[in-house]
Amino acid sequence: MEIKISAQINAPLEKVWTYWTQGAHVTGWNFASADWHCPDSIIDLRPGGEFHSAMAAKDGSFSFDFWGTYTEIIPNKEIRSTMGDGRKLDVFFEVQEGGVLVTEIFEAENQNSIELQRQGWQAILDNFKKYCEK
Repeated sequence: MEIKISAQINAPLEKVWTYWTQGAHVTGWNFASADWHCPDSIIDLRPGGEFHSAMAAKDGSFSFDFWGTYTEIIPNKEIRSTMGDGRKLDVFFEVQEGGVLVTEIFEAENQNSIELQRQGWQAILDNFKKYCEK
């Protein structure tokens, strides 16, 4: 099953693309709640390149590497990838009046409910929005 989330980012496309595709910026927004953080992110933005983001509880109790391989890049428009567990993840950037609509479509995993996955990913995308708009 696919899950689709989106957010309207009130910022120029170049800024939105840069903040999404550079590890130094990803560490500023790639977490779902205030008790988590992303201490490191490495991005090799090219087909066949990989992304790796350390996702960690601030108290040190849990961490994991969220990673995948890029399959297609259309600069300033879309990023297609396969996550480390084989699920597809596509991100689209659409210029609209007042900013950019960012849409993520990803295959659901089987451990958590669809709604929990949607809420978690949306929380991260909402953090991205705040990061871009400040």
